[in-house]
Amino acid sequence: MPKKNIVILTGAGISAESGLKTFRDSDGLWMGHNVADVATPEAFYRNPDLVQQFYNERRKDVKAVQPNAAHFYLAKLEEEFNVHIVTQNIDDLHERAGSRQVLHLHGQITKMHTVKNTNIYFDATDEILTGHLGEDGSQLRPHVVWFGEEVPMLQQAAELMTRADIFILVGSSLEVYPAAGLIEFVPHEVPKFILDKKIPSLFQYENILPIEKSATEGIKELDLLLEEYRT
Repeated sequence: MPKKNIVILTGAGISAESGLKTFRDSDGLWMGHNVADVATPEAFYRNPDLVQQFYNERRKDVKAVQPNAAHFYLAKLEEEFNVHIVTQNIDDLHERAGSRQVLHLHGQITKMHTVKNTNIYFDATDEILTGHLGEDGSQLRPHVVWFGEEVPMLQQAAELMTRADIFILVGSSLEVYPAAGLIEFVPHEVPKFILDKKIPSLFQYENILPIEKSATEGIKELDLLLEEYRT
């Protein structure tokens, strides 16, 4: 019998439990910076040195932390289910926990691409500085999707949602669009487990099963609720 498809959408809450700071809980400030000053194309062209240094520091932050129990639990689900993770996070904690099918909606801080070609990206193991050029001769930049830029993986993510037998939301307030709209592609009859410290308003959707806890606290309850869906 084929494994059931679990599609998981993760957000800032799961990474925060590993010690990564986000702007979700800090009034639009990210590590003391206004998002408009470090996370938009306009900011990059206005002050590239500031933006590059900001992401160099965030890359160091990611390397300094470890996946938490929630990351490892989601990876372990692959033993029983066909699991696809769609994440809004730019860190690599899901991969480091062992998840094999991870789609990054907003790119990855551990990668880089040139300003001329966003489709080809490379590992960023060190700092990216102004003057660091790719093979096409243009400036290298973090492989992240800034506010105001298209989300190239959105269509692929939406298609994954349509094939879900089980949907799980972990650590997301569903406030950042277009990612927040992905739940609309999940079929009505599919059970939708919502694991977050503050459950977003989802009255318009069917088959919602809320777990109002942090990711690491809520995985035990989630595991119990998944029992009836195991083959």
